[in-house]
Amino acid sequence: MTISSLQSFDAMAAYGRSAGIGAGQGAATPAAPTKPAGGDFAQMVETAIGDAAGAVRTSEAVSAQAVQGKADMVDVVTAMNNAEMAMETVVAVRDKVIGAYQDIMRMPI
Repeated sequence: MTISSLQSFDAMAAYGRSAGIGAGQGAATPAAPTKPAGGDFAQMVETAIGDAAGAVRTSEAVSAQAVQGKADMVDVVTAMNNAEMAMETVVAVRDKVIGAYQDIMRMPI
């Protein structure tokens, strides 16, 4: 059994597009739905974990710059918040996958 599309990542892509619009990238234009790049669940999970790890590394780098007096406290808080949200997302997905696995294992054969 394969998962061909994940609705939650379509929502995340839409959020990313709207965040870009708020940053001054132009007027809102409707975008065509995008297909998952790999269509593979394992690849999606690997990408999400990689993104979370990248956010943590970025927050650590910004924190180190703040200790040296080279970064603003707003940047530190923003980076830490981004890392926290990424980790919470990964943990939520993990919990849902484990819950689904447990439900499948409880099904009668």
